[in-house]
Amino acid sequence: MNKLKLVMIGNGMAGVRTIEELLKIAPGLYDITVFGAEAHPNYNRILLSPVLAGEQTVQDIVLNSWEWYEENGITLHAGKKVVDVDRVRRIVRAEDGTEAAYDRLLMCTGSTPFMLPVPGKDLKGVIAYRDIADTDYMIEAARTHRHAVVIGGGLLGLEAANGLMLRGMKVTVVHVMPWLMERQLDDVAGKLLQGSLEERGLNFMIGAQTQELVDNGEGQVGAIRFKDGTELPADLVVMAVGIRPNIGLAQQIHLHCERGIVVDDTMQTVTDARIYSVGECAQHRGVAYGLVAPLFEQAQVAANHLAQMGIGRYAGSQTSTKLKVTGIDLFSAGEFMGGEGCEEIVMSDPVEGVYKKLVIKDGKLVGACLYGDTADGSWYFKLLRERSDVSGIRDELMFGGPHD
Repeated sequence: MNKLKLVMIGNGMAGVRTIEELLKIAPGLYDITVFGAEAHPNYNRILLSPVLAGEQTVQDIVLNSWEWYEENGITLHAGKKVVDVDRVRRIVRAEDGTEAAYDRLLMCTGSTPFMLPVPGKDLKGVIAYRDIADTDYMIEAARTHRHAVVIGGGLLGLEAANGLMLRGMKVTVVHVMPWLMERQLDDVAGKLLQGSLEERGLNFMIGAQTQELVDNGEGQVGAIRFKDGTELPADLVVMAVGIRPNIGLAQQIHLHCERGIVVDDTMQTVTDARIYSVGECAQHRGVAYGLVAPLFEQAQVAANHLAQMGIGRYAGSQTSTKLKVTGIDLFSAGEFMGGEGCEEIVMSDPVEGVYKKLVIKDGKLVGACLYGDTADGSWYFKLLRERSDVSGIRDELMFGGPHD
């Protein structure tokens, strides 16, 4: 009996999780071939920051070893970027000419970092922070250079800044918004975070707008110039200003794309029922997710349909962010900024470095932002997700859930 052929483009966390789920429920159904643009097996991208900080090695963050692919009979083409898919003949082709035929195709092309379109962005020493190669480049730069500028005060930017500082560089974070991590924190928590990081030795330029990156005369970045005319020395500039779903290949083969590759509740592309997509490149009900939890939920549904069981449905994810930025605990979920018709319960203890804000609307918890003490984060998230009525426990809400 001829096995069906499954080809996966992309060798990241969401895609490989789909294959792991598939192997659990339908182990012998497919001959599986994987193309990955990076010359590495599947690794945990979230742990690149500890590698940069010198706390872990690349080996430590590998999720699926070379042996895993072999043991599961998966053909892995690592370091081979796919450049074309013939949807009529159902053949995938990589840059070096390697081809693979498919019955089902899984597109997991992830996302690409957004580079600010400023003069000098192509200079040597200007990079994004996305993969092992970027991390290696930064570790190398920190050995020989002194001044680093990180553009972007979101999670990734702060992790990069902290890692470079631990490697001995003088680091300034440039952030155009009024406070750090404005997507996960409100202004109070954002400013508390900035204060803690300044105590540790990071510098910040909040509200500064980058005008250009200045050449040091040798094709290498030497400084960053702002719109107000001021300059800051920089031998290394790391752009951490966000990601975009990587949809170039999908557009080229005429799959319907908006911000991401448009998929339905079964994670099938709306254009071609033989092609599935999960992860940061997929757009479901208007949303492209960049967090791990939703991607793993998508993987489970896609595996269910690839296994020809056809019962799983993905209805979207309610997301929360629980982070440890350089040892500081943060948590946020839902509509933590509050707004029309909302009431806020706030507890602030700047001396202890603890701040909690809960947002209630129509008797239900709709948002939470915690800084410094996140022990109750998952309990708040459960209340939020289940849309529980909290009017009866409103006065005790700030003290957290039932403790064992």
